[in-house]
Amino acid sequence: MLYATGQDFRAAAHKRVMLFGMSGLGKTYLSNMLRDTGGWFHYSVDYRIGTRYMNEYIADNFKREAMKVPLLRELLMSDSVYIASNITFDNLAPLSTYLGKPGDPARGGVEFAEYQRRQAQHAQAEVSAMLDTPRFIARAEEIYGYQNFICDSSGSICEVVEPDNPADPVMTALSQSLLCVWIKGSDAHKAELARRFDRAPKPMYYRPDFLTEVWQDFCDGTPESEIDPDAFLRFGYARLLDHRQPRYAAMARWGVTITAEEVKAVKSPADFDELIATAIDRGPEAA
Repeated sequence: MLYATGQDFRAAAHKRVMLFGMSGLGKTYLSNMLRDTGGWFHYSVDYRIGTRYMNEYIADNFKREAMKVPLLRELLMSDSVYIASNITFDNLAPLSTYLGKPGDPARGGVEFAEYQRRQAQHAQAEVSAMLDTPRFIARAEEIYGYQNFICDSSGSICEVVEPDNPADPVMTALSQSLLCVWIKGSDAHKAELARRFDRAPKPMYYRPDFLTEVWQDFCDGTPESEIDPDAFLRFGYARLLDHRQPRYAAMARWGVTITAEEVKAVKSPADFDELIATAIDRGPEAA
């Protein structure tokens, strides 16, 4: 690891940390807090995916829909209007909308083959965005003068790396540049995430083999055109929570672990420094 002891981290002139774990456990809360109090560059992987690697896919999808409306079609064909996504750190809806959900088109679904194609695009984009991290560390210091760097990773990072492979290119690049920190949730957190998702299901990324398995189990012979897309998302998310946990745990062996309960107590950069230092001294296997 970059920091052998907690004191090494406390004293470091350059603090470089990547947070990972399920969405909703505090990655973005900590990243925003560090950015807003000054001294930390916030690199949002989801924002990078949406603005750099998926931007054209998203905009083209908007244009396809616009071309179905005669007035907008005419304006687009004459270059009279401009259509683009407006992704921000706090609003990633254009990205999740593009990922979509498979099933009945009348209920907002897309064909499963198209869904798989968009999933593959996202996987490639996420790997590219993660591999951009070392370059952004350098840019943050050279251009803006930031000494400290926080990488707010996507919840699906565990799906696009092979953490048990010591030569995994993404994990190798990240661990050489930052301290990898898992925010681990409890069973109570998992239940709350599931309840929250059930109220407002949103598109997610799945590993291809896992997606095929979940889709076949859910459909169970039902024609694709009759599948309720939101019902599938809820079914898939419940399975995804259990699927991702051991993958996150394997990633944590490249760094350290903190808990979502510990994150709640962090109110300042000083609190964050102390939490990370304590986690380093606990060791990579500690929960």
